[in-house]
Amino acid sequence: MTVTFEGLVARARALVPVGGRAILGIAGAPAAGKTTLAEELVAALAKSGPADWVAHVPMDGFHLADVELERLGSRDRKGAPDTFDPLGYAALLRRLREDTDDMIYAPGFERVIEQPIAGAIGVPRAARLIVSEGNYLLLSAGGWQRIRPLVDEVWYADLDQGSRLRRLIDRHVRFGKDERAAVAWATGTDESNAAIIAATRDRADLLVPAALIESIGTPPN
Repeated sequence: MTVTFEGLVARARALVPVGGRAILGIAGAPAAGKTTLAEELVAALAKSGPADWVAHVPMDGFHLADVELERLGSRDRKGAPDTFDPLGYAALLRRLREDTDDMIYAPGFERVIEQPIAGAIGVPRAARLIVSEGNYLLLSAGGWQRIRPLVDEVWYADLDQGSRLRRLIDRHVRFGKDERAAVAWATGTDESNAAIIAATRDRADLLVPAALIESIGTPPN
């Protein structure tokens, strides 16, 4: 089966039940194209109804802040599964699925300062489809196992390693690292995390192929 962007838009739209709300997850390794895919999907879906009927709520807002990572001794492992708050993320998804609040505020993540920002994303009651992307949506341990039952489908951004590493190094440089530090982080900490994420690939409902990811541009995540 050939996966097309138009097909993804239709599949995402079909997840929404009559009178209900659906949550679509997009998983993948760092720089696999998750954020750009999510943003393009949301933009395309918004054209088919009221602009606020679809919302983008990334997982990255649940990074632990640097001050807490320092306390835990995990600052040099930032981005690993245990440097997030998966239970907080699960609580947000559960609240979104309950669909009882007029407005729900979710945290965002500011890459310029590499810190989570509380209350950065507002999700109105009108939002019937939530698109949420992140590395560890398919992980089955460490609290992350609570995520999958709260999400209707999880797609996996299946970008090849060479392209992904190039994008990842470019991203690190763009946000302040020098070339040597960018390569070291991408091939060290990030690559260890990528191996954990790759092991969850077979749990996805759909693999989004590299060719399609490449066709929608160079993603920031």
